[in-house]
Amino acid sequence: MQNLHHHYAGLIFDMDGTLADTMPTHFIAWSRSMAAHGIQFPEDRFYALGGVPAVNIIDMLAEEQGVQVEAVQLAEEKERLFLDLLGEVQPILPVKAIAEFHREHIPMAVATGSQKWVAEKILRALGIREWFATVVGAECVNNPKPAPDVYLRAAELIGVDPRRCHAFEDTKLGMEAARRAGMEVVDINTLLG
Repeated sequence: MQNLHHHYAGLIFDMDGTLADTMPTHFIAWSRSMAAHGIQFPEDRFYALGGVPAVNIIDMLAEEQGVQVEAVQLAEEKERLFLDLLGEVQPILPVKAIAEFHREHIPMAVATGSQKWVAEKILRALGIREWFATVVGAECVNNPKPAPDVYLRAAELIGVDPRRCHAFEDTKLGMEAARRAGMEVVDINTLLG
């Protein structure tokens, strides 16, 4: 995994579940906020929908379960709860090590399904925000993962042809997005364990 800068012109990282071990904390925030509105969100479904914007998830689950909610308001409620729990979030060490090794050699970006401001806050809390030239959040593009938009925008902002970028992801939807952008992608789950 070392010396990726000899083979690629840019590195693009997903954040939740890739750079930051936010998924358990997100699940707690989701569970509490959704239950308060009478919506069930099983853990396996939560992980399957990794990378999908919160409002889309809320709309989908509410419709499936016949519950009326204001999706934007509930998404904001969930994010506030998540931010209250932010101190518990830790970096995913093997991925952090890759980013740390390459930060002096190659332009890097974050392409996330989270809101940009939330991603920025998490990266700052982990002490790694300055490693990345840009952060592209869900609201920065028209179509969420598995569409390639977030990866294409990140490549554009670091000035690198997407086909010359290497992506790091933890979910099937995210990996599909990176591949559709023309990037080679590492399933970070293969680095863990």
